[in-house]
This record gives sequence, structure tokens and C-alpha cells, in this order.
Amino acid sequence: MEKLINYTTEAFRLAFHSEPEHIFLAPGRINIIGEHVDYSDGFVLPAAIDKHICFAVKKADDPETCSFFAKDFDDSFSFNINQKQTPVSQVWVNYLLGVFNAVQESGKKVGGLEIAFSSTIPMGSGLSSSAALECGFAFILNHIFDLNLTKKDLALIGQKSEHTFVGVNCGIMDQFASVFGKEHQVIMLDCNSLEHQYFEANLDDYSLVLFDSCIKHTHLTSGYNDRRKDVDKGKKILWEKFPEIEKFRDFSFSMLDKVRAEIGETPYKRCLYLLKEIKRVEKAAKALSEGDVKYLGELLTETHSGLSTEFEVSCEELDFMVAETLKERDVAGARIMGGGFGGCSINLIKDENVDEVIKNISAKYKTDFDIEMKVYRVKISDGIYEYKRNEIII
Repeated sequence: MEKLINYTTEAFRLAFHSEPEHIFLAPGRINIIGEHVDYSDGFVLPAAIDKHICFAVKKADDPETCSFFAKDFDDSFSFNINQKQTPVSQVWVNYLLGVFNAVQESGKKVGGLEIAFSSTIPMGSGLSSSAALECGFAFILNHIFDLNLTKKDLALIGQKSEHTFVGVNCGIMDQFASVFGKEHQVIMLDCNSLEHQYFEANLDDYSLVLFDSCIKHTHLTSGYNDRRKDVDKGKKILWEKFPEIEKFRDFSFSMLDKVRAEIGETPYKRCLYLLKEIKRVEKAAKALSEGDVKYLGELLTETHSGLSTEFEVSCEELDFMVAETLKERDVAGARIMGGGFGGCSINLIKDENVDEVIKNISAKYKTDFDIEMKVYRVKISDGIYEYKRNEIII
């Protein structure tokens, strides 16, 4: 953490020739279980993790200009806060402009800022660096200019940014986890009402370890929006047939079977996966709270099978990685994590055998695909906060 903060602070000095007034940390997230259900009235079980985007921030001398320096891209951007913002060619900028646009449209008044940022969240690995960027900036604006936005407001602003300026029709989970995360706790989030509750992450002598396939993806090009279209087609016909049902999660498997021929095999498979996954989330929350790591692992593995064969968002590399991991000793469960088409697997491994599993899977993956697998050992952490040397302001 200190290394990232010092690195970002130095980047600020080089970019703006002064010292930052504030340091903010916005975490990435893991999702224990509940993939692709956050836009289908489902439950998800995410948690913030100890991988962050660090923002070094100062009010600008020019009150009409916001300036950014993205250290990891070695790229800069500035804009006039009084002008109407529109998407630009620099993709990373659009996440920030979308946030500013949402705040601007709400009528809130802000001033100029100078911001340098850097990250330990690996991009394209399913750990939601985009949500950390969006919500981190929203948190900064709220904190510095006393906008009186709630945590829920910040999450929704981040989501709106991605919808309007980036073109990804994402659910709310990633942004919610980045804002609402708590150390050692997972969030069971109702993606329909945004009601949520916390569960202790009782993993006993097991750890959550991420294996990065190094197959990079973006939701814009990975088929994410195509999957949403498949699901929407299934939902439309389900509600035409059963208009008394209020939420997608309340459709039964028998109802889905009755419209199978009408909606077509592909939308049927997508909806079948989602209904199964929503039920798995509820079971997983109970397993976590009771410390039933074995059953939690079984649920993770079931999810991978569904994502691979029903929702079809896995890939050859991730299927190989998960299959080989499950053959290892003291592995309770494994699955692809995130939107799919690459990124990471999340693995539940007994502490005493983590090093051996990493060594074995790394070697197998290198042999079969000639790719050096990356490994992220993660801990469940707090949501976005302002960092100070002797205190944390949330």
C-alpha cells in the first residue's frame, strides 16, 4: 500500500509540480459467486479487495479546469468543468467524464482539480478496475466539494458513467462493492432493490487465490452485450407468458421449460444458468456464514460449469486452468470470475497447500499454452476511503 501511495504521490509531483492535498484509495473487487445476475434481479456476493487505484488530488488554481495524469498509461487529459462533456477517443478518460457528466446533470457544483492516479488492480482480469476508477472519482468529487451524495448515489453514478460514456450496459455489482466494501466481510446484494447485508467471510484455513489467465478482454468486445440481448429476449417472452411474476428471479424452472421452444435454445440456456446461479448465491452466503468451506467450494465449481456450458462466457484457457486446479490436493472449488472470455479464475485453496497448487498449475499452463500465469493473493478489504498517515476517513 505504501509503495503505491508513494509512487502515485511522486507521479503527482512530476505532473503538477506541487504536493497533493489528499490521497484516496478505491479497491477492486472479487465476486465470490453470482456472475451475470446483477442485471437480472438476482443476488450477488462480492467483496472489496486489497488491490487499489490510488488517487493523489489537489484543488486546482484554475477553478474551471480538471486535469488528470494516468501514470500507468503515461497519459494526460484536461477539460473545462463548465462545458458539456462528451466521450473522447481515450477510453480511460470516458470513465471519468461519465462520472463528471452525471454529477453535472444532477445540478451539483464542483470546482477544478488536479489528479494523478495509478493502480495495483490488474486491468482486464475481472477485478473491476473500471468501477474503482469511476467510483473513486465520484467519491473524490463528493468529499472535496461537499456534494452530500450517499454511498448508493456514488455507486449509481459509477454505473451510469459506464452506460452512457463507455457503452457497457453493466449491472450495479462492481460499483457497489467498491463503495460499500468492508474488511473481512462479503456483501450479499439484492441487485433489484439494492438492499444488502454483510456476512463474515469465515474461510477458516482456506484462502481465495486468483489465477490470471493473461487472456485479456473488455466487455465492449467480449460478447457481454450479446449475452444481455439473449437474456432480454428470454425475459420478454417469460413475462408475456407469466405477467403475474414481478422479478426475474421468481420464475421457476418449470416456467422456463414451458417457453423453451418459443424463446429458442440459446436464450433458454442463458436464462437457465441465471436462475440456477441466483439460488447458488443464497446457498453460498449461508455456507460462508457457517464456515462450510467444502460446500462453498462445490457451489463455485457448479458456477464454472454453468458459465462454461450454459452462459458460454469461458474460454479454452480458463476451462483448462479450472479443470487442472480441481485435480489438485486441498482445492475446495474453482471457477472463472468476472464477465468472462478471459481474466481470472477464483480458487478456494487450503492455506498449507497454496504454494504447491500455484507451482503445479503455473507449470501446466505454461506447458499447454506457453503463457506465464499470474497469481494474485487477495484479502477482503474496505471500500473507497481517504488515506491519511494516522487515520482512515470513509
